[in-house]
Amino acid sequence: MPEPAPAPAPGLDLDSFLPYLVNVLASRTSRELAGVYEARFGISIPEWRVIAHLAQNRNVSVREIHERVDMDKSKVSRAAARLESVGLIEKKVNPADRRLVELRLTRKGHKLFAEIVPLALDYEARLLSALTPEDRAAFVRAVGILLGDRR
Repeated sequence: MPEPAPAPAPGLDLDSFLPYLVNVLASRTSRELAGVYEARFGISIPEWRVIAHLAQNRNVSVREIHERVDMDKSKVSRAAARLESVGLIEKKVNPADRRLVELRLTRKGHKLFAEIVPLALDYEARLLSALTPEDRAAFVRAVGILLGDRR
């Protein structure tokens, strides 16, 4: 005779458990946004994150990108290697510390980013259109607070 299924854990409802909901929202939005650029530009989610970070920052290391975008160093390294192989980024050894490799977008990488930006902003606008202007402002503020940016 099969053993009965255990009772659900008391006090934990995934439908209202914030860490779970934030993770689902992040995964869903990341996948949906990837659908905007993957087929058209042939880049993956990790590659997009590296490109976007490099577009905002000049000459940064894999470690800095890893810390900023919360992605495994190995994923950042693989994404950087692929992006370098197709001419979107270039790597340069840091003259002050030869163990550090700095990454930066090439002209081709900047051009690709410029093509993706309007598509990404359109996706963001469509996503946020489900919220009222007041809710959007509150959401952005709350996310900033939860990420430690208390401006």
